[in-house]
Amino acid sequence: MYDVMSKRATEFINHEEILDTLEYAKANKNNRELIESLIERAKDCKGLTHREAAVLLECEERDLVEKMFEVAKEIKERFYGNRIVMFAPLYLSNYCINGCVYCPYHSKNKHIARKKLTQEEIRKEVIALQDMGHKRLALEAGEDPKNNPIEYILESIETIYGIKHKNGAIRRVNVNIAATTVENYRKLKDAGIGTYILFQETYHKENYEALHPTGPKHDYAYHTEAMDRAMEGGIDDVGLGVLYGLNTYRYDFVGLLMHAEHLEAAMGVGPHTISVPRICPADDIDTADFSNAIDDETFMKIVAVIRIAVPYTGMIVSTRESQRVREKVLELGISQISGGSRTSVGGYVEPEEENSAQFDVSDTRSLDEVVRWLCQLGNIPSFCTACYREGRTGDRFMTLLKSGQIANCCQPNAIMTFKEYLMDYASPETREIGEKQIEKELSHVKSDKIRELTKEHLKDIEEGKRDFRF
Repeated sequence: MYDVMSKRATEFINHEEILDTLEYAKANKNNRELIESLIERAKDCKGLTHREAAVLLECEERDLVEKMFEVAKEIKERFYGNRIVMFAPLYLSNYCINGCVYCPYHSKNKHIARKKLTQEEIRKEVIALQDMGHKRLALEAGEDPKNNPIEYILESIETIYGIKHKNGAIRRVNVNIAATTVENYRKLKDAGIGTYILFQETYHKENYEALHPTGPKHDYAYHTEAMDRAMEGGIDDVGLGVLYGLNTYRYDFVGLLMHAEHLEAAMGVGPHTISVPRICPADDIDTADFSNAIDDETFMKIVAVIRIAVPYTGMIVSTRESQRVREKVLELGISQISGGSRTSVGGYVEPEEENSAQFDVSDTRSLDEVVRWLCQLGNIPSFCTACYREGRTGDRFMTLLKSGQIANCCQPNAIMTFKEYLMDYASPETREIGEKQIEKELSHVKSDKIRELTKEHLKDIEEGKRDFRF
């Protein structure tokens, strides 16, 4: 039985409800009156249900798809403007006891070089990331209670927050580790993490279990119910995502939105972020083995309809995607991207070994090149972490976001943190174009008082002061 309030995975992600939704969407794919009414209602920025969103995703009429894209752009602009939050992944360990068939970290892979960073190696990696200009990290580690216990993760977080190198500092550590207990989520909360991220991979229970034949991750219910436990453990911000290409994209798209609806209904706040990774090559993994891979046009439509259906959530695309694809989806809904990423353990200090990365990086540009490119597209790169540090998380953040008030903080904070980047890390070419972008952005700050304060702080930053925030 489908029950959005249930804490049982098979009830809030109900297989029969998804199948019924897909049939309903298929039956209405040419219902222009219904589709146009949904697109029109989406303009209210109150979102759509998983069933309504599935109808939009199924639509193939070019003119209607273009209307969806336009509404997605409007919603993205209303909630996030042209701010793009920057981050980088930091891989702590690739030891793993799971048998995930799509991941080179799987326990039977004897080709990959296994490695776990010491605290001193973490320090060197973090300094390298700080020297690029990063302020926000996403910690990654395989599931291995012996090599990667929760105590190791907690110690690593403490190490990262404690490193102050020149003007650098990591101000927000998000964590992407395996599903765990309420007690461990409380420990992560106490350690000061930002968002807890866990990808579902696929919501199709039977396929999920086949893709995870061995190891703790095989337990579909324990994995799918992890976000409830995380929020019970006090973590306000959680991040969802599926790996498109493992299963049919329509099924996982609906499951993803049902999960977001469940968190909103049962826990009082929906996902802080939704990631949209696609399966890509890696050591011991051939994407030809996965017949559900999606093309760029479908990927763009997924991004746009998620933005329409869940207008408040941040959306993330990584360096899995090429520069060309990232450029296409930025305006359709993406609000966070990685830059200068390395997907191997220790990859920021030492050159990446071919067989130690979790996946191939398509966008291999440096952070400086990505930042300059964003400015050329008319965006402002943001290194802001103010909401997390000011306690604007969970329902407090969502209330401000849905009311539109968050822009009074986000826009000036983006400007000031970008100014820090330009002063401390940017190449001359990037700094020149970045300063021009800041001038444009200042004129868009609506409050005269906040605009003048921002200008004062920009002068302070030029004089060597750091870390201003609203």
